[in-house]
Amino acid sequence: QVQLVESGGGLVQAGESLRLSCVASGKIFSIGVMDWYRQAPGKQRELVAGIMPSGSANYADSVKGRFTISRDNEKKTVYLQMSSLQPEDTAVYYCHADVIYYTGTNSNNWGQGTQVTVSS
Repeated sequence: QVQLVESGGGLVQAGESLRLSCVASGKIFSIGVMDWYRQAPGKQRELVAGIMPSGSANYADSVKGRFTISRDNEKKTVYLQMSSLQPEDTAVYYCHADVIYYTGTNSNNWGQGTQVTVSS
């Protein structure tokens, strides 16, 4: 059983920063892509940023230059450093990971989500 546990969400004012963390645990051989998604009330879940094991990353246009994704492969952890936060960044942020098992199979796994609220 794989678990992804996010932390670091909270309430901040516009212009401030937050750092999200997501730790994977369980019988994991390795992890492929790790992503952060977000879902605002009444909107579809959207990809915020993703990062490969090599460190190669991609970002949604709306967060480029403000958010930075990083990972620690040994710790099976992905981070999202969010700066210059704006009210439109308010959402539940979800961690996603493509987990690879010792059997050679893989599965997509999601965390429970962490709320980020940015006040103006």
